[in-house]
Amino acid sequence: MKKILILNGPNLNMLGLREPDIYGDQTLDDIKSLCLEKAQGLDMEIDFRQSNHEGVLVEWIQDAHPRKKGDFDALVINAAAYTHTSIAIHDALKILDIPIIEVHLSNPKNREEFRHNSYIEPLADEVIAGEGAKGYLLALEKLKELL
Repeated sequence: MKKILILNGPNLNMLGLREPDIYGDQTLDDIKSLCLEKAQGLDMEIDFRQSNHEGVLVEWIQDAHPRKKGDFDALVINAAAYTHTSIAIHDALKILDIPIIEVHLSNPKNREEFRHNSYIEPLADEVIAGEGAKGYLLALEKLKELL
């Protein structure tokens, strides 16, 4: 069984309340439930996490490395606003030698110009954006192909 780490960045804990016209009305718990169900059907195990703190996300990424605690086969990351600002997350992702899929509920490239740059995209095997919660499920399907 493949083990997938799914990381979520700042403000995603406010899904369902925050700008539902952009992000939809599903909560992060709803998305986690969808992912758990999808993962079962794909013979995967997921570890689904969220933090508003950049350093915590960096530590979780580092811990995914096999020399650390990590026994993960792949990473799905929605770094939210840190996508556009965090060189620290970019540098942490560079140490991983597992597939990485970047997910966004909305499509940042269709939004404000400051959201067009992603520090994750150059390191990702795939970027899925603008698909809402379904993007997470598409990421798991893609990982099934890659693994």
